Amino acid sequence: MVDNNNPGASGAAKDDDIDGGIKEQDQLLPIANVGRIMKQILPPNAKISKEAKETMQECASEFISFVTGEASEKCRKERRKTVNGDDVCWALGALGFDDYTGPLRRYLHRYREQERDRISSEANNNINEDHQRISINNIPHTQGSNYFKGSSTSGCN
Repeated sequence: MVDNNNPGASGAAKDDDIDGGIKEQDQLLPIANVGRIMKQILPPNAKISKEAKETMQECASEFISFVTGEASEKCRKERRKTVNGDDVCWALGALGFDDYTGPLRRYLHRYREQERDRISSEANNNINEDHQRISINNIPHTQGSNYFKGSSTSGCN
């Protein structure tokens, strides 16, 4: 954006601050990630123009901001500070994206199950490691003088 009232203003739109002092580029998804996602659906020899990537970057970023803003407003009304997956699902439905709420809820449910399983597995591994450490530490050392540590050697020749 060019500020005609300020002759020294920069014309670089991507670096200009927007309301709140946040740079526009900091509110967009990384373009490399957007391009990588776009390439996944295309044939291997397909090319994507920079303009197409930038357009998709802006659209996807705006969509995420739109849904997140609605979810955030719900949390604010409920006096909560954390937006969770259920809030995002609710926001999608409230904004008319009903076709996405079912698949997203199923994904969220599977994700939470996997996280529970992973945490449970890690806890079991930690318990097993603790049991192994306890077993190893309770075996007396018979080599050298370690076995007699703390005992009196008086009277021994």
